[in-house]
Amino acid sequence: MVSVHSEQIIPASVKVLVAGGFGVGKTTLVGSVSEIPPLSTEELLTEASSGVDDLAGVEGKTTTTVALDFGRITVSPRIVLYLFGTPGQDRFWFMWDELAYGAAGAIVLIDTRRLEASFAAIDFFERRRIPFVVAVNHFEGSYDYEADEVRKALAINDSIPVVACDARKKDSSKLALIKLLEHAMSRLPAAEPKVS
Repeated sequence: MVSVHSEQIIPASVKVLVAGGFGVGKTTLVGSVSEIPPLSTEELLTEASSGVDDLAGVEGKTTTTVALDFGRITVSPRIVLYLFGTPGQDRFWFMWDELAYGAAGAIVLIDTRRLEASFAAIDFFERRRIPFVVAVNHFEGSYDYEADEVRKALAINDSIPVVACDARKKDSSKLALIKLLEHAMSRLPAAEPKVS
């Protein structure tokens, strides 16, 4: 009798944040790349947010994330990415510390028409020394800046990757994730050689 032993592979989970200011496309990016229907906590903007949420530059926005977005990508049988999109409004930023706990890195999504909405997210990850990349989400009417121009405007150093992104497109969102994973892995300490 032949005994077949199948080894069950339990994939390693990698937590990735998709962060940025209000209305930069975080929910859209998570939805475009997730292999499962994304969990979204989008709610309609109401009069209660009038005067609280700054809609300058996103006047047509009708919904907002009130907790988080969640998606998943199976990279291989051994690696699964769990995507957590953060809320963008200042009033929900208290959740960022909890969402960032254990994260391998973050994509900071920006809109070049409203760069000022990007500084707080960049500062958050710099202070916590969480690896991040800046993904420039292209909106209709936005100018196409070079990576060095974006880097200078955001006052980030050359070690932070800046990538172009269209959060609506799966392949574009995947490229931003790949750049983040490469960047995060490059910051891991080198393995010590084994001594026999």
